[in-house]
Amino acid sequence: MFERPSGFETAILVSVDFGESDYLESLEELKQLSTSAGLEVRGTIEGKRSTPDAKLFIGSGKADELRQAMQASECNIAVFNHDLSPSQQRNLERFLQARVVDRTGLILDIFSQRAQSH
Repeated sequence: MFERPSGFETAILVSVDFGESDYLESLEELKQLSTSAGLEVRGTIEGKRSTPDAKLFIGSGKADELRQAMQASECNIAVFNHDLSPSQQRNLERFLQARVVDRTGLILDIFSQRAQSH
């Protein structure tokens, strides 16, 4: 839905603690992956939930906090430290009016950047 803007891409990372033991390590790895993908990370939004929200994954309150943080820091991408369903990604892109990438999509972006055809 939202194409990559030309020029430098800036991001806010989004991570939800669902009680996993490796939560902090996973968030640190996401920061490194984002940097490897060529993103400038300008902040992190963290939350704690027992289950993902069906519509926006992070819930409407946290989504509003994310939108405000993206506007304040002039970010054009939200990178989620989780896999999103296609409808969650679409709903978030509409709500944020920005590109939304989940963890798997970020890894695929890195691979496609590094791929060379012969």
